[in-house]
Amino acid sequence: MRRVWLSALVAVGCLGFAWALGRVAWALPYWEAPKALAMPVEGLLPAQVHSQWHAVRPGGRRHEGVDLFAPKGTAVVSATRGVVWRKGWDSLGGRVVTVLGEGHTLYYYAHLDSWADGLDEGDAVRAGAALGTVGNTGNARTTPPHLHFGMYRVGLLGVTAVDPAPALRGGVAGEVTRSSPDAVALSQRK
Repeated sequence: MRRVWLSALVAVGCLGFAWALGRVAWALPYWEAPKALAMPVEGLLPAQVHSQWHAVRPGGRRHEGVDLFAPKGTAVVSATRGVVWRKGWDSLGGRVVTVLGEGHTLYYYAHLDSWADGLDEGDAVRAGAALGTVGNTGNARTTPPHLHFGMYRVGLLGVTAVDPAPALRGGVAGEVTRSSPDAVALSQRK
């Protein structure tokens, strides 16, 4: 009788594990960081990426990303596969898209002139999928058109900004530097 109960308990445990695994299987690829990032601005070369990491900004903020300059209307594409986490507007970024992608990272695309047709929150995207076009919305309205591209690692202890320039130049995804109020606010917008 004891063996029957033990077998039943093991069977129920296995079924529970299989059910739970099926519920999170879609997320498994996102546990690993991407091997490489696609250039998020069409026609831009890796050698054209210059880090402005932590440059001082008005209000005591620090720049948490890289500005990729291109003519207004140039295509902006997803740098990695993922899910559209947010599509909206904010005062700094203007028209923005955030993709939850590989490596438990939020990829932030800001100052867009327009969104890609049919793009909605919850959409699965692949690397190279259209997200919108380069613009100068938000706090960039007095600057030349560009994409502000940011990376924010999501972890158990919060969200940490990462310098995307090395990853866009073909290196390893940027080093984790620090948590920031901007990164925390970004993660809480959903």
